[in-house]
Amino acid sequence: MAATTTVEDLPGDVLACALRRLDGPSLTAASCATVGLRALAADPETWRALCLSQWPSLAAAAAHQRSILSGAVSPRRLFADAFPFLCPDAAAPLDGDERRLPAEIVSAVDVYHRGAGIASRVVETSTSSSWFLASPFCIDAVECKNPVPVSSVSPAELELSWIVLDPASGRAVNISSRRAVAMDRHWYTGDTLVRYAVVLGGCKFEATVSCSEESGQLTDVNLAVENADGVAVSGEGCLRLLTAAMAVPRKGGRNQEEEAKRRYDDFMRTKRGRQESKARREVLVDLCCSAVSAVAVISFLAAVVLL
Repeated sequence: MAATTTVEDLPGDVLACALRRLDGPSLTAASCATVGLRALAADPETWRALCLSQWPSLAAAAAHQRSILSGAVSPRRLFADAFPFLCPDAAAPLDGDERRLPAEIVSAVDVYHRGAGIASRVVETSTSSSWFLASPFCIDAVECKNPVPVSSVSPAELELSWIVLDPASGRAVNISSRRAVAMDRHWYTGDTLVRYAVVLGGCKFEATVSCSEESGQLTDVNLAVENADGVAVSGEGCLRLLTAAMAVPRKGGRNQEEEAKRRYDDFMRTKRGRQESKARREVLVDLCCSAVSAVAVISFLAAVVLL
């Protein structure tokens, strides 16, 4: 009877080299096949190489001595947190939630064009000050004074990854829709604004990439958060949303970008509805105030005439 040859008959170093060429979902699937492959797939260096390949910003951080993939931040844990989409319905903080808020968050931002990275940034944000906690949440990854030169880039083909990481707990969350949910133009500069958004806990996390067609540069990449009333969310409010989001399950599937776009459209419809309702209430209040003022004036004039 002929002997059966399996993939595990290959030398361990050959198998390890082959596993390092897989993407994240394929590597996870391979680890479920056999005990031997599970042991090889658990190698931290394999996951570290995968994370650095998936998100060039992490490599840029390592080059500047900001070691994200070490200590409490396991590469495998980071990939499991940042690669799949969130389950938005479970991402709202519960009433009385007393989770520890991070004293620092790290944003790993990558902009891709047709799958190739064209811009990477790592932004460290101290979140413990009272000024940050009370101010509207906003993070700039690329500022107008330091634009990123790009050439022959179609804004519609840009993709974005924005990972927010808590170095203390080692947990992370990707708060970008990956693909654009909307595009428009800046009213003053004429720059193309490419928007990426996810809706968590009734609030919209929106990252905006500004592209200048004249200079061929990415002039601005920033993240801001607002609620359904169009009001900017404070730093403390955003930290509570992010902390809750880091703890919820993740969701795989091929249609998650479309699901993020649908949730964004629903959020914007709700926002417009609230704004229209508020405008109607304000008009009604103005009419009532005008009517009361008119009655008061007429009453005063009548009293003067009668006297």
